Amino acid sequence: MLPFEADSIRAGANRRQWLTSVANGFGLLGLAGLCAELPARAASPANDAANPFGPRFPHHAPTAKSVIFLFMGGGPSHVDLFDPKPRLTADHGKPLPFEKPKLARTTTENLMASPYKFQKHGKSGIEVSELLPHLATCADDLCVVRSVVADNVNHSNACLQMHTGEQVFSRPSLGSWLLYGLGSENQNLPGFVAIGPGGQDAALWGSSFLPAAYQGTRVDDLKKPIANLSNRQLSTAAQRRQLDLVGQLNAQHREERESDSRLEARIASLELAFRMQVQAPEAFDVDTEPKSVQQLYGLDDPQTAAFGKQCLLARRLVERGVRSVEVFSPKGWDHHTGIRTELPASCASIDRPIAGLLNDLKSRGLLDETLVLWGGEFGRSPVAQKGDGRDHHPYGFTMWLAGGGIRGGMVHGATDEFGWYAVENKVHVHDLHATILHLMGIDHEQLTYRYSGRDYRLTDVHGEVVQEIIG
Repeated sequence: MLPFEADSIRAGANRRQWLTSVANGFGLLGLAGLCAELPARAASPANDAANPFGPRFPHHAPTAKSVIFLFMGGGPSHVDLFDPKPRLTADHGKPLPFEKPKLARTTTENLMASPYKFQKHGKSGIEVSELLPHLATCADDLCVVRSVVADNVNHSNACLQMHTGEQVFSRPSLGSWLLYGLGSENQNLPGFVAIGPGGQDAALWGSSFLPAAYQGTRVDDLKKPIANLSNRQLSTAAQRRQLDLVGQLNAQHREERESDSRLEARIASLELAFRMQVQAPEAFDVDTEPKSVQQLYGLDDPQTAAFGKQCLLARRLVERGVRSVEVFSPKGWDHHTGIRTELPASCASIDRPIAGLLNDLKSRGLLDETLVLWGGEFGRSPVAQKGDGRDHHPYGFTMWLAGGGIRGGMVHGATDEFGWYAVENKVHVHDLHATILHLMGIDHEQLTYRYSGRDYRLTDVHGEVVQEIIG
């Protein structure tokens, strides 16, 4: 039912019938015009200077309201975690039996079997490495995609592509596109939040040529998540008067000049900061959670506490209507050496918190409407590097999704018997982005922004929705 349609009016007819009968039906023509504008509002959201974060209509009924992207920067090894390869084990120490692609960086070393055991879990029987025992208990909620492919072997370029769809030039991030296309359901919190340690490229949560208001809000210190949030020198009433005056001056400034998204973003951020003083301190305070919940995320263990707090904060934010949250792993996954020593430590830091996140979302009825995505910018090579490491590998690697309309308890796609190439149901990064937007109610071909004489979109001129993994 449309928001302006009532079940009935006192005369016994609903508004649609009333509009049809009065004034020769001209009122219904107006209604039809309003209805016709709904898809257009979704396809090209208005640059609402007054409220760029206001909720907007999706193109179709969504299955997810929010996205949590758990990003393992550096590239986790698929053949050691989610993609067991008996042939790799059988041929351990032998040369790779085919020519490597031209973009491969690894000097030719021999095949290296995974030192870790895999076991089937859940009713679905999904195989998960012994390094992730807690996550393995959630196997029936996971859709493990073993055939993801990307286009670059370098971290910076591959990270950009995974987040923006573009390898080299600055483009808006996935979270910025979601906020631009759908707005936020909570006007007192940022609509897009990036949580994690410093050292990450700001382009990963940037808005690029989209209006600046749609860039992500960076949180790298959970003890003080939003710096300078409160103004202790002024009362709330005084701050409100100050903002109103600044708003009037900015409005006058805007009338005399062309639209500038930086000015709009500054106005929006000031207003948001004022509203956040009420809700943000409570939302970002994970210490208010019951001890049982904190333990679920591993906050009682130094090994898991850092990432556990990030995951718990992500749940608290989507629970309060934040559209997109990215959680950066504090542990690196760039294991050129140390598959036997460093990879277990990286896994241990995220295993319990991620299982806690999935179970917590599920127990609160939030998993069905929250899409959770896990992965890095690429995987790791099946051949050895420096004896006990693996090099960058974009030719076929694993990511998984859960909740938000995804079919749980399934494996999609496959790499070859060594884990080198994706050979079955390839899922390019563009396809992954198209699928995420689809689950959020957005047609990736319609969500565009005109910049520098052409229409841009997250998937550029590529991308197909992976229908097989949608429930």
